[in-house]
Amino acid sequence: MHEKQGDIATRDGRMDTFVCHPEEGGPFPVVIFYMDAPAIREELRDMARRIATVGYYVLLPNLYYRSCRADEPQFDASRIHQDEEERNKMWKLMQSIADNNLLISDTAGMLDFLADEDQAAPAPYGCVGYCMSGQYVLSMAGAYPDQFAAAASIYGVGLITDRPDSPHMRADKIKAELYLAFAEVDRYVPQEVITGLPDVLDPHSIDYRIEVYPGTEHGFAFPQRHCYDKQAAERHWERLLALFRR
Repeated sequence: MHEKQGDIATRDGRMDTFVCHPEEGGPFPVVIFYMDAPAIREELRDMARRIATVGYYVLLPNLYYRSCRADEPQFDASRIHQDEEERNKMWKLMQSIADNNLLISDTAGMLDFLADEDQAAPAPYGCVGYCMSGQYVLSMAGAYPDQFAAAASIYGVGLITDRPDSPHMRADKIKAELYLAFAEVDRYVPQEVITGLPDVLDPHSIDYRIEVYPGTEHGFAFPQRHCYDKQAAERHWERLLALFRR
């Protein structure tokens, strides 16, 4: 596996980014991995490596780059579930990028970067987002319909809101195949969002699959979380990699 750390130029600065891909056989189709709220950590790098090892060029950007670099975190991700102060620091950073338009702008920088990477195959690309970033992948599929052929949102929050930047407002532009996975128990994703998604997607003939994982909680795919569910996590990997293959 080839790995590197680099900076991507964006409208607002330089975004530090983890990149990995196989050593041989490139160029490789690209997957952009949008981080969850607890930020870049080895847990996410390992997940990026798992995608890369089956033949993908994976980009894992630090979405908090406006506030801090990934190697200089402003909170301890391992303590957010038991330490309110650390959790509040995370919420503050999360709110700093709550506008989907910021991430659309950042993704323009990622696309420019990828165009110059010898080991990155040309578009179309895939993308995946968890929790906080579930909304971002839908926004990217709508903002860059010719660049993204596959987008997966895993227990994504903020998919349908009353905000002007709500991802569902771009549904008419989406060409990508979508996979939308949810936990059965999730205080961050109202049930009406899940049941309302077909009303948003069906009028535009979008190819999608919505799946609720029985007996799971928000965060079930992350092996370092208290709510990790191995069987559900492995199913999510099966679904995700099959989507990217298609």
